[in-house]
Amino acid sequence: MQMLYKNILKHAIDFAVSALAVFLLSPIIVLAAVSVKLSSKGPAFFVQRRMGKNGKPFSLYKFRSMTVDLPAQSTGFEPGSTKRITPIGAFLRKTKIDELPQLFNVLAGDMSLVGPRPEVEKYVALFPERWKKILSVRPGITDNASILFRNEEEILSKSTDPHQTYLEEIMPKKLELYETYLDNVSFLGDMGIIARTVSTLIFRQG
Repeated sequence: MQMLYKNILKHAIDFAVSALAVFLLSPIIVLAAVSVKLSSKGPAFFVQRRMGKNGKPFSLYKFRSMTVDLPAQSTGFEPGSTKRITPIGAFLRKTKIDELPQLFNVLAGDMSLVGPRPEVEKYVALFPERWKKILSVRPGITDNASILFRNEEEILSKSTDPHQTYLEEIMPKKLELYETYLDNVSFLGDMGIIARTVSTLIFRQG
C-alpha cells in the first residue's frame, strides 16, 4: 500500500488538492501578486533554479519578497540574508503566503504538497549520495524540516557566519528528517504534516 501511494496515488492527490487550493486561494494569490508589484520595482514572482526528482532541475516560484538585485539573485540561495526584504515581503514570508505560487509547481508535476524541500544545486552537490536517495521523490512545499526550521531565516540572521551555520547545523538535521520521511511515506503521515504545518502557521508554535 505504501508503494502504491508513493508512486501513484500521491501524485494524483497532489494534483487534485493543488487545483482546488489554487481555485479557493485565487483572491489571496492575486492580491499578493498585485501588492508585490505595486510595493517595489520588479516582477511579482521570484524564480529560482532548484533540484527536483531524479536530480532534474526545475524553476521554483515564490512571490518576490526582496528588492531586485540581479547579482545577488544570480548567486542563488543567500543564508540569513534579510537586508533586501521589503515590508510586504516580510509579511508574505511570516505568513508563508510567499510560498503559494509553488502550488503551480505541484500542478506542473515538479513538486508535491508534502516532501523534502527542494535545494539549490550547490548544496545538493555537497552530499550527492544522500540527495540521490532524497530526490527519488518529488520535493515538497512542506515537510517536518520546514516545520522544525520555520524560523530558519531568524536563526541564520543572528549567526556570525550564516553559510557555515546552515552547512554544519541546519542542513545535517534537514537531511536526517528528509531520509526519515522517505522511509515512512504514507497518506496519514502526509496528512499529519499538513495539519502540523497549518497549526504552526495559525498558532505560531509547533
